[in-house]
Amino acid sequence: MKHRLIQAAQDTLSYAASLVQHHPKQLTLALTALLLGGAGATFAVASLAPDAADLPVHTVIENITPLPFVVRTESLPDQAMRLYRSDTTRSTDTAESLLKRLGVYDPQASAFFRDDNVVQQTLMGRAGRNVTIEASPGNTLLKLSARWSPEDDGMFKRLTVEKSSSGFLSRLETLPMTASSRLASGVINSSLFAATDDARIPDTIAIQLAEIFSGDIDFHRALRKGDRFSVTYETLEGDGEPMRAGRVLNAEFVNAGKTYQAMWFQEPVTSGTAAASTASHTLTKGGYYTLAGESLRRAFLASPMEFSRVSSGFKMRFHPILQSWRAHLGVDYAAPTGTAVRSVGDGVVEFAGVQNGFGNVVMVKHRNNNLTVYAHLSRIAVRGGQSISQGQNVGAVGQTGWATGPHLHFEFRVNGAHRDPLTIAKQSESVPVAATARPAFNQAAAQVRTQLSAAAQMLPGSAQ
Repeated sequence: MKHRLIQAAQDTLSYAASLVQHHPKQLTLALTALLLGGAGATFAVASLAPDAADLPVHTVIENITPLPFVVRTESLPDQAMRLYRSDTTRSTDTAESLLKRLGVYDPQASAFFRDDNVVQQTLMGRAGRNVTIEASPGNTLLKLSARWSPEDDGMFKRLTVEKSSSGFLSRLETLPMTASSRLASGVINSSLFAATDDARIPDTIAIQLAEIFSGDIDFHRALRKGDRFSVTYETLEGDGEPMRAGRVLNAEFVNAGKTYQAMWFQEPVTSGTAAASTASHTLTKGGYYTLAGESLRRAFLASPMEFSRVSSGFKMRFHPILQSWRAHLGVDYAAPTGTAVRSVGDGVVEFAGVQNGFGNVVMVKHRNNNLTVYAHLSRIAVRGGQSISQGQNVGAVGQTGWATGPHLHFEFRVNGAHRDPLTIAKQSESVPVAATARPAFNQAAAQVRTQLSAAAQMLPGSAQ
């Protein structure tokens, strides 16, 4: 390298000497312009630059040894292909039919499913359970996982069947679910359930929505086309997979131009309170309140069933059996036989049995000499003298006694006088949030107002 630099310097000096010898006048002018400075200097020097074609060219050749780069496929670890498939169990499933639907053909796995008590008791014949399998390229079973949530306690069950060197092993675990929130909105065109279906809202959330506002809105008769709603609700997940819908967190319903708002609120847990469940979905007692802090839980529910159709109201009517005009002293709810019937308030069962035209009937006495009657039941789920709470099941819809079809006859009596049950819930008192919890409530209500404002801007649908 040193010799090349010396040679290049010598060549440059020889060329400069040649310029001086052949162009003395031009060189003098160039030096004068350089001393004067300015743009002209640059031009003068540039004009005297040698042509690139006249410059000497030297080619240098060097041998370069590349770095070693050898791919040795045999050194890579073996990556066996594994297949994953998911499905939902059916009540008619057998070991063979379930595995076949999942693309598994494994006599050893089928035999294990038939003989294992855990699998038989928790998976076979149980509908609606999410199942995921991991299979080999030969479609033999490597691992099966099934998840379901049997109780509304914030927990889920996970069954795992896994292949080992000694055969298949099963284990059953109880694990906490995690809760995420979903925001949705909709517009009423025909019915509440049609609108919630369009918004991809689960039926359980639609029922809760009707329950929350049932004291203010008659969902049987008062819905109008163009009514709209927004709701934020929980989606409960196990191992990252949706298991079920949780509870409504907040909601807004606009009925006939009037806006109703509600939010779920639980009073802060004090240090003296027992530790909460390990589940992230807490089920400690709480309730729904207006954003002003008034409880939406009334002394009496608006309906003895979650959601149904009123077939005959509190009025004069032509009796279908007695063939005469009579005062109908209650409300009839048309519903299929077996539909659950609940007590509209806390109380004590005064009578549970058979009584004349009522057929199977339950009578519940509440405070302040209030009495509710549930008639034509197909079965009775309580006994006389039993203390029951609001919402507790008292029986099921039927057609016993004087009834032309399956329905529930419901009465509300105050001091022995019949009252219209549809007006009782609205007239019953509510309890405001406790003063000690008011600061926490106000902070939560401010966040809910922001969420409901955002939801009102949404097109009908849902979003995470």
